[in-house]
Amino acid sequence: MNSPADFNLKAPPNAHAARPARLLTPGPVPVPPEVLEILARPIEHHRTPEFLKVYRNLLALLPRVFGTNQPAFVQTCTGSGGMESLLVNVLSPGDRVGVIVSGKFGERWAEMAQAYGAKLSRFEVPWGESVDPHKLQVWLRDQEPLQILMSQVCETSTGALHPVREIAQIARARHSETLVLLDAITALGAMSLPMDAWDIDGMVGGSQKAFMLPTGLALVAWSQRAWQKIPQARAPRSYFDIRAELAANQRGESHFSSPVPLLRALEFILSRIEAVGASHWQHRIAGLSLATRSALPHLGLKVFPRVPAPTLTAIAVPEGLDGQKWREKLEVEHGLILMGGQDQLKGRVLRLGHMGYIRDEDLLAAIAGLADSLESMRPGSVSPTQRRDALQVAADVLTQHPFVLANPTRSEGPR
Repeated sequence: MNSPADFNLKAPPNAHAARPARLLTPGPVPVPPEVLEILARPIEHHRTPEFLKVYRNLLALLPRVFGTNQPAFVQTCTGSGGMESLLVNVLSPGDRVGVIVSGKFGERWAEMAQAYGAKLSRFEVPWGESVDPHKLQVWLRDQEPLQILMSQVCETSTGALHPVREIAQIARARHSETLVLLDAITALGAMSLPMDAWDIDGMVGGSQKAFMLPTGLALVAWSQRAWQKIPQARAPRSYFDIRAELAANQRGESHFSSPVPLLRALEFILSRIEAVGASHWQHRIAGLSLATRSALPHLGLKVFPRVPAPTLTAIAVPEGLDGQKWREKLEVEHGLILMGGQDQLKGRVLRLGHMGYIRDEDLLAAIAGLADSLESMRPGSVSPTQRRDALQVAADVLTQHPFVLANPTRSEGPR
């Protein structure tokens, strides 16, 4: 029979001896030390009065993240689960659904709509490009009126940013009852997306992006127009039936069991963002993006998308260079974890994220790693002067975009 000594849960010697790699992917992202402390708290039940107080404050903060007067929700699932929830709560089989497909995640939403019986129409956008409003207008004119139009705000697989405010306006002009749903997983919290002011009918975000948490929570909200459709929607739904969640939230609790550590951490992050002002945090993310893109030309590198999102930079892999080997070299030799391309972009791009607990030294280490790995793979391609100039221009940008969540104060605006 096993004795208690057989179940030693202590980490083996040297398990954490290696220097931790710098996580600089578009998601998951590095989390702040305060979040790690919250996640390490003793487990508590999700119906205790102490936790319910935290949960109710979280529910009060969520609509402000979306810029809506409607209820907003947190669901225990990945971002893709949130995409499904956003869709199935307003969909009936046979509905005409248009999907803007400009990369891997547009493909994913199209597959979901088809799986639930939608009559699907795809508006194809070349990977790396953004929606051309005029082309979309012409395309919609040639379609029967759509019940739903879906788009990414930022197509994470390419780093391209779409003009979603214009997309909503064009869709509304074509058919006033079309619901515009946005995958804002790599955008919500990181840039201004006022849902009500822009007349958007649904948005989904993810905990593992701008909110600096582990994967596991999806944030969703629907417009008043969408709520008129939710009771009538006939797509199958059970776990994602938002009507049951709404009823539970109105009682100040969740419908299903809650991941208490993640929700406590989300409440902490949203309270901190509320304290400093969302624009301050967005200013920091924009600064990380600008610093990266200002440095790249000094290294002979280019940004892949024509209109890049502020939340990540997709770097075009130089012609003839093996992008997969480059990514592996960055991880093994420089301790930098970046992501490569997906599907047709595999080996063609490196994706560097700008969300999460990224310190100045983390980004500067990434730029130095890009320079040194390039020089190693292509001797003579990056001179010491180029390396120095890339680091200097990035450092100059970062001084104007300080990290603000550590010591929140409303009195200090972006410098």
